[in-house]
Amino acid sequence: MIKFDFKTYVNNYFSSEELTDILNKKKDVISKFSSSNMIGWTRELDQETIAEIKKTGSYIKNNFDLLVVIGIGGSFLGSYAFDKMFRKYFNDDKFEIIYAGTTLSSKYLDELVNYLKDKNFCINVISKSGTTMETTITYKILKDVLKRKYDSEELKKHIIITTDKESGKLRQEVNKKGYKSFIIPNDIGGRYSFITPAHLLPLSINYDIDKIVKGYFHGKRLIDSAYLYAATRYLLFKHGKFIENFSVEEENISYFCEWLKQLFGETEGKNGKGIYPTSTIYTRDLHSLGQFIQDGNKILFETFLRVKDNNNYIEYDNRNLNEINNVVIDSVIRAHSTGNVPCLEIEMDELNTENIASLIYFFQLAAAFSGYLFEINPFNQPGVEIYKEEVRKSLAN
Repeated sequence: MIKFDFKTYVNNYFSSEELTDILNKKKDVISKFSSSNMIGWTRELDQETIAEIKKTGSYIKNNFDLLVVIGIGGSFLGSYAFDKMFRKYFNDDKFEIIYAGTTLSSKYLDELVNYLKDKNFCINVISKSGTTMETTITYKILKDVLKRKYDSEELKKHIIITTDKESGKLRQEVNKKGYKSFIIPNDIGGRYSFITPAHLLPLSINYDIDKIVKGYFHGKRLIDSAYLYAATRYLLFKHGKFIENFSVEEENISYFCEWLKQLFGETEGKNGKGIYPTSTIYTRDLHSLGQFIQDGNKILFETFLRVKDNNNYIEYDNRNLNEINNVVIDSVIRAHSTGNVPCLEIEMDELNTENIASLIYFFQLAAAFSGYLFEINPFNQPGVEIYKEEVRKSLAN
């Protein structure tokens, strides 16, 4: 179960009339959303695709030491964030998955090659266009490692490609080499692609994706809360709150904040508009950024992602440490709100795969609605292409 509180520590920052006005736009926003050609992520998955994903996940787990997922941005953040949340902090016993393709660090890639050279590993390269620079470079380097070990027929067993159905360099490679492949539908953009093989294939190795898919589409029931969240954020922006700080209380949830930062950053950050997303982990960051949030420039608001019961019971002075942690977070919310920092709360009864999958759908809805409130296209990212063009020009010289 998921609870939302966008009122207790928020509504004094704008009037009820302002909220009513923005809520009256809901029908128009949902109409624009429903007519978009980029909402394939609201479509139920066919059972044939789910079965093939599960079959391939089992094949990877039963035949290799580890999987290397090569992708960047929307091609990896969803599954990586999800996976991080449900791994143990120490001595994790799940099948090893390495997420690469996110950096051009020669040190990292050199160490990765050395780590993999004696491993029996499989590659899942993910790119819709097949031309993403970081992905392309990492894929070539790791494929060369495999080529030094295997002939072309054996190599085919170690490479899985997730890309566009018909076009792009990776699709051409699939057609030429006969590699196993999965499709990212044309009506689903990268940051909205959680419910595609790009993320479900890596997750299928360690998790029950039937539960994930079920939880994800349960998120459809949260449409009213998603619009209220988008509306509340928009009104806070109108009143000078230009930064949203996502706050979590567990280190292993921190990469979910990275997924949120990409989702909202790429969706809203256009035409000089949008809310800048950032994140903190409490209680750690109370002893650093907490000073600024409490007493600094009042340009931000906070969205707390909370877990009521983490099912881990360790005591300190005859009290449950999880209860103490929740007392601290309650106190932080009260303290920050008295410091002119609006605080929104999203609480899960427990951290489980179904709840997180539902939240992913919720946040995707909210981001799309927010884009329409800001009067921008929530499904493109033109600014990302500018640095790529500069890189291409520099490397051509």
